Amino acid sequence: MQKSRIYLIAIFTLTSFFFQLASAQDVPLLFKQAANAEIGLNEQQALDIYKKILVLAPDNLNALVKATELSCSTGERLPIANDKRITFQSALAFAQRAVAAHPETAESYYALALASAKMTEVEKDKKILVQYVKDIKINADKALRINPNLGMANFVEGRWHYEMNQLNWAKKLALKTMYSGGMPPTSYDSAIVYLEKCRQTEPYYVLNYLILAKSYQANNNPTKAIEVTKQLVKLPIRTPDDATLKTEGQKLLDSLQ
Repeated sequence: MQKSRIYLIAIFTLTSFFFQLASAQDVPLLFKQAANAEIGLNEQQALDIYKKILVLAPDNLNALVKATELSCSTGERLPIANDKRITFQSALAFAQRAVAAHPETAESYYALALASAKMTEVEKDKKILVQYVKDIKINADKALRINPNLGMANFVEGRWHYEMNQLNWAKKLALKTMYSGGMPPTSYDSAIVYLEKCRQTEPYYVLNYLILAKSYQANNNPTKAIEVTKQLVKLPIRTPDDATLKTEGQKLLDSLQ
């Protein structure tokens, strides 16, 4: 009986070892497949592959950040509000896992800021909504304290400043009233600083160009807005949303010239 137990334990140990070894070998291949799916503009397929990676390597930072980003972008295109909410909640869960597993990395806090921004699009409760608005800024700030040059964190921070300045006075007043501790100062100038930093490190990110051009326009600088939109319309299409964003950029450019 004792020999049988030892034999079974040995078999289990070997099986577990070879499974872990095979899994470790599978992860790089799955990353390559996911990257190819993204290049092919098939974000849902890429997301599914990143989820497979997270089954094999639950704390993999790159997979957690990518799963957050793709849950945000695929969720944005869903026509049914509840499906959109569920997908954004999934993005938030991936980002929270990233922060829990990698609290020392800028990418984790960027992911949490991004997911919080998406949750503001579907949250109905005003208090929770305000908390998400705060979480965007808090986590983008954390990311930039760790790595001031992280392009996507600069984008989230810059967009936050732009959108806060786009609110009408009534919404701003309501937000300030509910924003405990006082709402941080915002300006189009601040938005431009962060978005320009993103442009330096993410030169093909179409949405950043569009928000940057709109920030220059709102800041009464049409010359810079034209410069940015002219660059925008020449950018390659790298995501399923880029064609639509470039069309919007062309319309903005036409209105400025």
